[in-house]
Amino acid sequence: MVASKQSLHPNSYYLASAGYQQQWPRLQQKIHCDVCIIGGGFTGVSSALNLAEKGFKVVLLEAHHIGWGASGRNGGQAGGMPRQDQEELESAYGKDIARQHWDLNQAALAEMKHRIARHDIACDWKDGIATICRRQGEEQWYQQYAASLQRRYDADFIEFLPANRMSELLETPSCFGGMVDHRSGHIHPLNYTLGLAVAASAAGADIFEYSPVQSYHGDASGCSVVTARGVVTSRYLVLGCNGHLERLEPGVAGKIMPINNFILATEPLSQHLADSVSRLDYAFHDARFVVNYWRLSADKRLLFGGGENYTRRFPADIKRFVRKYMLEVYPQLADARIDYGWGGTLAVTMNRMPHFGRITDKNVYFAQGYSGHGVVLASFAGKLIAEALAGDAERFDVMARVPIPTFPGGTLLRWPGLVAAMFYYGLRDRFGL
Repeated sequence: MVASKQSLHPNSYYLASAGYQQQWPRLQQKIHCDVCIIGGGFTGVSSALNLAEKGFKVVLLEAHHIGWGASGRNGGQAGGMPRQDQEELESAYGKDIARQHWDLNQAALAEMKHRIARHDIACDWKDGIATICRRQGEEQWYQQYAASLQRRYDADFIEFLPANRMSELLETPSCFGGMVDHRSGHIHPLNYTLGLAVAASAAGADIFEYSPVQSYHGDASGCSVVTARGVVTSRYLVLGCNGHLERLEPGVAGKIMPINNFILATEPLSQHLADSVSRLDYAFHDARFVVNYWRLSADKRLLFGGGENYTRRFPADIKRFVRKYMLEVYPQLADARIDYGWGGTLAVTMNRMPHFGRITDKNVYFAQGYSGHGVVLASFAGKLIAEALAGDAERFDVMARVPIPTFPGGTLLRWPGLVAAMFYYGLRDRFGL
């Protein structure tokens, strides 16, 4: 008997409000396909959908259920700009490559909106994301940056707001202006993931839940993927595991670091409190290195993400852990009941750029390491992978050419260095350095 989704998923607001009840079977046979996909999050389900639409026979394997990982637990902020700002990209890779990444991220956002409309995915899309400055002095940089994007990237949807205008969007004692992206937005990420999976099934992809992969072997002739009760043989393999890759593929595991992030959901707020949180129903995040992010749900709860840890364990009391960060931004919510608290595991890279690539001697494609910026780009990764497997790798290779450093010490010794670095940047955030 298949275990209930509730028993295999954290007690999240997203699970409680999931609008799709679709379940898929376990793999219990030997099956052959063109492409086997491991991972039922954004990368995996979008790969399945795009490949099936191109006529590939596709099998997707998920260890738990679709959207079980970070794709069904994240903050839901759907941003259309690269993880690094354009000035950093230009400095590191040149103006032409920086423009290519800008264009790809904007195309990814447009593709997300297209998919939501085409498949009628009920994921509560709302326009608008604002970056707020929580320290004096930051607003000058954002004012200059917004002007640069408008002038050089035709970004008329980007707007700098000084403190007095930002205060019209939210009521907080710690805001010194910021930048609004009117084209980006926010969603219910679990419903979005499930909606894509339903569309992939309708396009012909075979999806199997509760089918964790034990091992795989790949060479120039194809791949063989082994689960507890079945085997998939395929010409190609797509790894969409991200923070849950573990040691399934040691050749790329050292490029990413799994970290945990945490979210709470309040009770539904009164209209007065909801307006004080986000008067125009925009999503927000601050400019700190260890970022806080928040937005209102469709039923006027505050969904607030804050705090990280770098172990295999979540805090014993996630609600209490995150609440202190929430009250720094919204002290007016001191009496609000906290109904849900949950965590998820994502993956970061050393330079915070996403890691795309192929392992040619194994016929493996992968995309991972979205570094907290994966709602839009991970969804687009599946389209780029499908294009590459169909013979047009131009856009995939724009992403794959970005060099991603290996964490010092590889998978065994990467943790201590990251913990030290995050502790350092956390101190800078707290003391305004």
